[in-house]
Amino acid sequence: MIQSRTYIAIPPGETIKEQLTDRGMSQKEFAARMDMSEKHISKLINGEVQLTPATAVRLEMVLGIPAKFWNNLEAIYREKIVKAKAENSMDADIELAKQMPYNEIAKLGWVPPTNKAKDKVVHLRQYFEVVELSLLESSQITRIACRRLAITEKSDLALIAWAQAAKLAARRREVSLINLRRLNDMIPEIRRMTLLSPDEFCPRLTDMLANCGIALVFLPHLKGSFLHGASFIDGKKIVVGLTARGKDADKFWFSLFHELAHIMLGHIGLENGTSLEDEQAADKWAADTLIPSQAFENFRKAHNYSADSVKQFAKEQGVAPGILVGRMQNDGMIKYTMLNGLKEKYNIAV
Repeated sequence: MIQSRTYIAIPPGETIKEQLTDRGMSQKEFAARMDMSEKHISKLINGEVQLTPATAVRLEMVLGIPAKFWNNLEAIYREKIVKAKAENSMDADIELAKQMPYNEIAKLGWVPPTNKAKDKVVHLRQYFEVVELSLLESSQITRIACRRLAITEKSDLALIAWAQAAKLAARRREVSLINLRRLNDMIPEIRRMTLLSPDEFCPRLTDMLANCGIALVFLPHLKGSFLHGASFIDGKKIVVGLTARGKDADKFWFSLFHELAHIMLGHIGLENGTSLEDEQAADKWAADTLIPSQAFENFRKAHNYSADSVKQFAKEQGVAPGILVGRMQNDGMIKYTMLNGLKEKYNIAV
């Protein structure tokens, strides 16, 4: 028996069971009279197998109740199963939808605006391309490598919503076949782009990555997602989504190189997503690629953290000075309030 708030689906087997009780007939005898196995009769009574038209004819012969009655009973049972499951699924999805940043993504035009709980569920199912929102827990659907500051249940759902927007946007991008060797060869040139303005590097960076089979998309930041960027495989392309969270250039570039690290280190498409160790490895790859570790260590040991010294070292390394400042702040070499004048602010169109 399956039930929901409104529906109770009772299998025809309950009626068969009542008939056997009234007649004082055992299931073993009944199985013999029906010329069916005891196992099948047990499953029929418990609603585990469908009551077919052929079985209905046998029931008419053995129990004297028309086949039409049994066929109708089975049809009603199956219909109520569907309705009960749908109602239970809707109730569960309504609770899940409450945790989604629905109003925010509606303002971004990702889903239609509505205040009705059921409509939100329907729109979210269509947005995520799933029959039930609970399926978003499947690792086969949401295998994402990402950089963010904190993980909470709500932030996980915001991340999934943001990643879906990146996936849908990336489908409109034409890219070449995935070629990681080509990407590796392009890393130095991408690094030099830290010296350019967004107007200069955005279209160029997008085209370069497209030639490596990577669809680069820029999206607004979702509140509560603590997200900087994410990468994953969709079909035959790799998707890299970035948000200019905080609009600091150093955060933007570190996020990009963090996602490129996931690609180069083979973290993309892992069945259970990335681990803490994977994220730490991506952080190290990004940091060392932007500023080689030995050169950075030599700069640290010199203990000259003046603005002029920072600008000179950054020039020698061929990166924007703000990237060095961000690294120094993150490593505790200087306070987060120091040298921020050397950091650029980006306004990247999305």
